[in-house]
Amino acid sequence: MAKRKLKSIAVMTGGGDCPGLNAVIRAVTKTAINQHGLTVWGIQDGYLGLIENRIVPLTYQDTSNILTLGGTILGSSNTSDPFRFPVQVGEKVQIKDVSKQCLTRLYERGIEALVCIGGDGTMASAAKFTKLGLPVIGVPKTIDNDLVGTDVTFGFDTAVTTATEAIDKIHTTASSHHRVMIIEVMGRYAGWIALYAGAASGADVILIPEIPYELDKVCQYVVRRSQRGKRFSIIVVSEGAKPHGGQMVVLKRIATSPDPIRLGGIANKLAEDINAQTALDCRAVVLGHVQRGGTPTPHDRTLATMFGHHALELLADGVKNRLVVWKDGALSSVPLSSVAGKTKLVPRHHKLIQAAKAIGASFGA
Repeated sequence: MAKRKLKSIAVMTGGGDCPGLNAVIRAVTKTAINQHGLTVWGIQDGYLGLIENRIVPLTYQDTSNILTLGGTILGSSNTSDPFRFPVQVGEKVQIKDVSKQCLTRLYERGIEALVCIGGDGTMASAAKFTKLGLPVIGVPKTIDNDLVGTDVTFGFDTAVTTATEAIDKIHTTASSHHRVMIIEVMGRYAGWIALYAGAASGADVILIPEIPYELDKVCQYVVRRSQRGKRFSIIVVSEGAKPHGGQMVVLKRIATSPDPIRLGGIANKLAEDINAQTALDCRAVVLGHVQRGGTPTPHDRTLATMFGHHALELLADGVKNRLVVWKDGALSSVPLSSVAGKTKLVPRHHKLIQAAKAIGASFGA
């Protein structure tokens, strides 16, 4: 029996924004229209737009001249889960499953499949939708590079480039004022950004969640540098880094979010701790959301374009419930269920860790 030809699809971007999202939207939409004559819809603000029935047509013209734009023309949200959505009932807020209403809104428009661009949280919900019968192809997006199944995610290269350029600038002021500069980068529970930006910028100390640090060893390291005439030090720390036997620093909690914990503040804590133990002048810099913004690098533009094109081709071939990945130098795909809700951590014996240590960097352990 010949497979049924698709006529209409939707695309959405979920979770935090990152450079390269528009490149995927562009590739999906233009491939769908040019190669397959499909109708394309865009879901605004991720799952929140699906819940609130904000679904708009996407035309060829809508996706022209967006390749170099950061962010996403569709908008995004990282606080809405259709399977656990807070609904005001009288004076109380109740958590309800509104996933079937979401499916109804898609089917009312004749939408037969979904390209879902996001990270682990977005894919966890996408995997649940597949169990309800909606064909989904996922595209891995996160600046944190922490999605299981793929060697790299688009957005990561741009975030590392942005962080590295910022650390390079901080390097000169650290040298001028003879300070210990602690730069906090994003990454949540994985240290990929800190490792790559730290190594690329020649950081003296790199602290990542996968290797809990010993404060005494960090302090001894920067003191030895000072005693040898190196009157400044650069410490790059992932927001999820923690001392051995200690806890991550939590900035705040958002009860209604699928991932309620927001990390942040480790750089300030380290600055206080190192100053108290060494009397060295310490300053903390939190790069924050600047890492998410700006024009995507050529690497991220091309990777995102290939991901978007491959996602649409899989749907057109009747494939569903897969995540597009880059594995061992080639495009491939893995089951959505195999990556949903999981985190890819930095291996403790990663080659870049070994290289950084050989050059003289400390990981505080």
